[in-house]
Amino acid sequence: MVVIHSYGVAVFLAFITMLCWGSWANTQKLAQKHWPFQLFYWDYAIGVLLLSLLLAFTAGSIGSEGRSFLADLAQADRKSLLFAFLGGVVFNIANILLVAAIAIAGMSVAFPIGIGLALALGVIVNYISTPVGNPVVLFVGVAFVVFAIILSAMAYRKLPSQTTTKTKGIVISLAAGVLMGFWYYFVAASMTENFVNPAAGKLTPYSASVIMAIGLFVSNFLWNTIFMYKPIEGEKVTYRDYFKKGDTRLHLIGILGGAIWGLGTVVNIIAAEQAGYAISYGLGQGATLVSALWGVFIWKEFKGAKGVNGLLTAMFLFFVVGLALIIVARLY
Repeated sequence: MVVIHSYGVAVFLAFITMLCWGSWANTQKLAQKHWPFQLFYWDYAIGVLLLSLLLAFTAGSIGSEGRSFLADLAQADRKSLLFAFLGGVVFNIANILLVAAIAIAGMSVAFPIGIGLALALGVIVNYISTPVGNPVVLFVGVAFVVFAIILSAMAYRKLPSQTTTKTKGIVISLAAGVLMGFWYYFVAASMTENFVNPAAGKLTPYSASVIMAIGLFVSNFLWNTIFMYKPIEGEKVTYRDYFKKGDTRLHLIGILGGAIWGLGTVVNIIAAEQAGYAISYGLGQGATLVSALWGVFIWKEFKGAKGVNGLLTAMFLFFVVGLALIIVARLY
């Protein structure tokens, strides 16, 4: 399988993750006028699974290092398979809540609050599990990102929208962030620490990503069904609607969204061997900055709001400084 051997390459892959995790929700924005997010999310789940299988049978099955995808699955123990599967289940409910928050509050709010909180919790949990990097530098960087989240929330309060919608969007974003902070830990717990000479019973990045994607897809029949028939926002939808109302374009947009997120996830856990799980996850969650840029400059979500320019500028600066500190934490 393809394995990397330098921290510089790991940081580059983490930036790819940042772009992917911060950009996939644009597909949901493109589809939401004609396609409820619950129906979009089925295609998203399919896209994650298809992308993980594609990489597993290509990059995960060539080369002389590590174990090939099918051989890795054949030797995996039940505990490792369960952890990777559980990672997909936890991520799924967190992400459905995040998509609901995007539909209600917009990308420039849901991502900084939800994913920003997930960044703080995820770095703490994964660092405790696998302490790699200077903890002082790392957690100061996390603190900068948390402050950026606060600034984002302050800017959001100035939007000319109804108070009930504001409150609902923030609460759902917070719930998504808490859950999102833990899914990566389960996937990391399923994986071997040495990708070149993997431990027996443990999974390598490519097989772990496939099992996680299966957990995401299977749990969708529970989590997404609940949201379809008991929606947080809008009218309920049915499985019949998925097949009757969706055209090829809408289905492909959802699959593309899932594939973009899936690509970011696989390269992120590949980078984790060199960067450490806490740093790799933390850098990937710089997606908050990317998504905020999309929301502010492309989707114009703060158009018409007064007194937000200074807050948004400060938010971006704190994100940049925080991410820079997370990067250099591995060098000490």
